[in-house]
Amino acid sequence: MPTAFRAAMVLIALYASTVLASAQSLPKDAPARTEIFPIPSLTLSDQQFLSGDAAAGKPVTVAGEFRVAQGTGRMPVVVLMHGSSGVGAATEAWVHEFNAMGISTFVIDGFTGRGLTVVGPNQALLGRLNLIIDIYHSLEILAKHPRVDPDRIVLMGFSRGGQATLYASLDRFHKLWNKSGVQFAAYIPFYPDCSTTYQTDTEVAARPIRIFHGTPDDYNPVKSCKAFVERLKTAGRDVVLTEYPDSAHGFDSGLLGVASVVVSANAQTVRNCHIKEGNGGVLMNGDTNVPFTYKDSCVELNPHVGGNPATAAEARKAVVEFLQALFKLG
Repeated sequence: MPTAFRAAMVLIALYASTVLASAQSLPKDAPARTEIFPIPSLTLSDQQFLSGDAAAGKPVTVAGEFRVAQGTGRMPVVVLMHGSSGVGAATEAWVHEFNAMGISTFVIDGFTGRGLTVVGPNQALLGRLNLIIDIYHSLEILAKHPRVDPDRIVLMGFSRGGQATLYASLDRFHKLWNKSGVQFAAYIPFYPDCSTTYQTDTEVAARPIRIFHGTPDDYNPVKSCKAFVERLKTAGRDVVLTEYPDSAHGFDSGLLGVASVVVSANAQTVRNCHIKEGNGGVLMNGDTNVPFTYKDSCVELNPHVGGNPATAAEARKAVVEFLQALFKLG
């Protein structure tokens, strides 16, 4: 075979392999692999959770979707916890953002395995603290995974999931329920409800807490979160609350282009309630000094939800920069 012909064949083969590799390459925000995990958990009342009564819980299996970002070795992970409407479209926007950064994601679905789709119109369908149980059990899975760096797992949640994210930082709850042997590297709650005061709730993990909220939020008003943040700061905790104007509850749906604000029909809000943990883990209505229920007069209906593309982009930038520094990304 003539030398020139052989050289031409080599070049053709090289070109073909390059084209094939290019055709098989993935967009940066696409995961290299997706795994679905059953998460053994419990369904508990808030009182059972607060008193550590695991024996009274009903066993349940929820699920988590683990998207392994492109890369090699043990990688950082963001665990995402949904709100009262379950896993929504905005979660997907965050997943793509993190995967593009080389950060894997673990999205928990705490509803489907419990036979739930939404709890907004009836928050009593599920105790507010159950999602923390699911979160800690997800840590058990991730701590053992060969592609996870257990020192670089961050928890992020939205609304009811933001509430779970915020209070999952409590030392007391870790001692009661977290059996994974690892701790989150940071906590990122979006528009959580901060209207409940738990015993020893300023004793939190020695990790950063970064809260993102909207000024006009009338579902989970920022006012109660400001008060909690001040108590945490007084206790010397690493906590920052970033507040955005013109940003209703769920403002990060602006990442999907949502720019309107609407009434969340018949959704319950405890915006005017003052709930505190009493003796024996009973949640009390602080105004009436009787056990709190969602039939109390302070519970109201029809708060607003909606997106703001501008402030959603600001929040995304802030979260990205925070994670880049925390995870020491390039």
